[in-house]
Amino acid sequence: MFNPLPRQLEACRDCPRLAAHREAVANKTIMRRRTFDDASYWGKPVPGFGDPKARILILGLAPGAHGSNRTGRMFTGDASGDFLFPALWRAGLANQATSVHKDDGLILSDVFITAACRCVPPGNKPLRSEVLTCQQWLSYDFSGLTSLRLVLALGAIAHDSYIEYLKARGQNIIKSQFRFAHGRLHRFEEGLPLLDSYHVSYQNTNTGTLTKEMFDALLEQAKTLASH
Repeated sequence: MFNPLPRQLEACRDCPRLAAHREAVANKTIMRRRTFDDASYWGKPVPGFGDPKARILILGLAPGAHGSNRTGRMFTGDASGDFLFPALWRAGLANQATSVHKDDGLILSDVFITAACRCVPPGNKPLRSEVLTCQQWLSYDFSGLTSLRLVLALGAIAHDSYIEYLKARGQNIIKSQFRFAHGRLHRFEEGLPLLDSYHVSYQNTNTGTLTKEMFDALLEQAKTLASH
């Protein structure tokens, strides 16, 4: 049975800058947001979660400082999740439209959610070297999720992370030929197809860069692609 949180991931400190930042955010006396003053923070690398038989892998950027870094579950407890999970529910890929904590009963169907970087980065901007270091955990997910048919990348960093993952496995890919663009589908000689989406961040959804209608349409496209 696939275990999304092996002991080595939970204890990972391969990126010292990120390890220090995730723990500082979780520390009540350093960077804790007053809204969550009494909350118990996860403050460790955040594992992926979802259906172990998923055909669609949703690849995000990194945990949110007071979302995933607090709750320990991807996209849980922040504005990005408030947009993502209702969309998954409307698409029939989740049993409920809310995701507030790890034990809230949420079950995903045919979808597994993970991220290019497993620790919250300062300013929500991981270094390229940190994303590359974290590929060991992306590789771990791919090796355990044997039914995958499609990668849905949320944002350019997730897109680039998957391209780099394929290149590290020997594919001769010219990145300029596979540029990120919302709704664009990329196919490769080997490896899963890649479908791009704007990230579900509050910055994008609040400004109309990404609307519910746009993302609903993309999820329907993802479901169709994964069924073939």
